[in-house]
Amino acid sequence: MATDRKSADPGKEPFLKILRPLVETYFAFLGKADRHIRSLGLTPSQFDVIVTLGDTKGMTCKELSEKTLVTKGTLTGVLDRLADKGLVERIPSQEDRRSIFVRLTPKGEERFKKVFPDQIYYMKPYFDRALNGNQMKGLREMLLQLKESFEQPLKGEEK
Repeated sequence: MATDRKSADPGKEPFLKILRPLVETYFAFLGKADRHIRSLGLTPSQFDVIVTLGDTKGMTCKELSEKTLVTKGTLTGVLDRLADKGLVERIPSQEDRRSIFVRLTPKGEERFKKVFPDQIYYMKPYFDRALNGNQMKGLREMLLQLKESFEQPLKGEEK
């Protein structure tokens, strides 16, 4: 695959100026978010599953793996631990015996109603201190654009 070589010095490419701050922001966010989630008695993956299932009637494992940041290989173990805590239940699908439906138990719903707002209001001041509403909206749009760019193959690149 050929690359676009507009600059004689690759170290002067403009996008390099955002890479380090983007990665540092990601790690700073994870550090704060993960520490708080763990203080709530959950791992980040467990929190992700509970929040994704919250306010739903449940979903298949396939849907859950598509809507969370939990990899398919990790999801089974996360669901096992959440089931051991009595927070989720697995129900065999009536339509497809290979498919499992996952939903929060009443105890899981209670946990969701506590941990979701706790995490939101814990993280909110970090965003509010740095960005106003319009800036957040603009940043969201830019991040989604950048994500889409990475998801699309470049000319001559395989999917």
